[in-house]
Amino acid sequence: MTIKASRRGNIPPFIVMDVMKAASALESSGREIVHLEVGQPSTGLPSDAVEPVQKLIGEAALGYTIANGIPELRERIADHYKINYGVCVDTESIFITTGSSAGFQLAFLSAFDRGDRVALASPSYPAYRHILTSLGLEPVLLQVSNETRFQPTVALLEELETPVDGLILASPSNPTGTILPKKEFESIIDYCRATGVRIISDEIYHGISYGVDVTTAAGVNAPEIVVNSFSKYFSMTGWRIGWLIVPPDLARSVECLAQNHYISPPTISQWAAVHVFDCLSELEANVTRYKKNREILLRGLPLAGIDKMAPSDGAFYLYADVSKYTDNSITYCQALLDQAGVAITPGVDFDPVNGHHSIRISFAGSTDSIVDAVEKIAAWQSHDEA
Repeated sequence: MTIKASRRGNIPPFIVMDVMKAASALESSGREIVHLEVGQPSTGLPSDAVEPVQKLIGEAALGYTIANGIPELRERIADHYKINYGVCVDTESIFITTGSSAGFQLAFLSAFDRGDRVALASPSYPAYRHILTSLGLEPVLLQVSNETRFQPTVALLEELETPVDGLILASPSNPTGTILPKKEFESIIDYCRATGVRIISDEIYHGISYGVDVTTAAGVNAPEIVVNSFSKYFSMTGWRIGWLIVPPDLARSVECLAQNHYISPPTISQWAAVHVFDCLSELEANVTRYKKNREILLRGLPLAGIDKMAPSDGAFYLYADVSKYTDNSITYCQALLDQAGVAITPGVDFDPVNGHHSIRISFAGSTDSIVDAVEKIAAWQSHDEA
């Protein structure tokens, strides 16, 4: 007799992790690889947070915390919104999560039922649609482009033949780095509130922008759910710590789900996150480096023939059109990795419809690695064209 297995795992892979695996295998064989595939800072926990955390490891029990996180961290996050956005956020609406990944799961589980439809831009972070699918929800792709700055619009929502129950906004966006202007952000929120569409606002790249202001969906009694993370701006990727801001009608639901699914977020990571708010000068230096890396790519890639890119307003990505070279971004990226030793991510990871002619390049690494990558890409493109 065949033993039953769930179909929940029958979802596409997260291709960037497959690229990372292939790059690591080449490194193990002795190859030198430049990593532009993974969206994570090359820096670790900011230095001023290290000593307090080391002291805790030696002296504290570090057992479970309450499911929504330690009060000290939730208070620091509330202060962060008051200082940086002029927005008041009730600490009771803040839930600390095991990275933004757990945050998305809690957001989707608390807001939607099986069969509900959730709209999202395409291209966008692939785990959105994969998590939605695994939970029995239906991702509804909004095909965006340069004409909409790769962001959803009210017009695209109005064009849907069947209404949706939710909408994911990401500003700055992964993979494009585009930011929704405040007026457009507010127009979408007004439309969704009027039509009963729950917004999940992905704000994990806030803090990383290049002369363009960002808008938060956070606020007192706002019906939107905000997802954020310490992985990107705060340089704590491996600590797996993030947060949600949830509306009052979902607070108890999120708390019960968090208790049962996760018990509590990692205690040591929560305390590290408390101290990282005291490291802003080091974090801002990271953003300055990202800006320099971005400028190097914006100058160098067009010289290599890659000259059609989404506006990179924030985050640390460039999303580029390579249709004049390929109609298969997977084989293009494989060839670049195998022949030039540069790891980047194929666009199909982010856009299953049109991503076959696009690539994503992460510039979160060192400036030296970016310079090296541009030289190698240019040489590879030149040899390939010859």
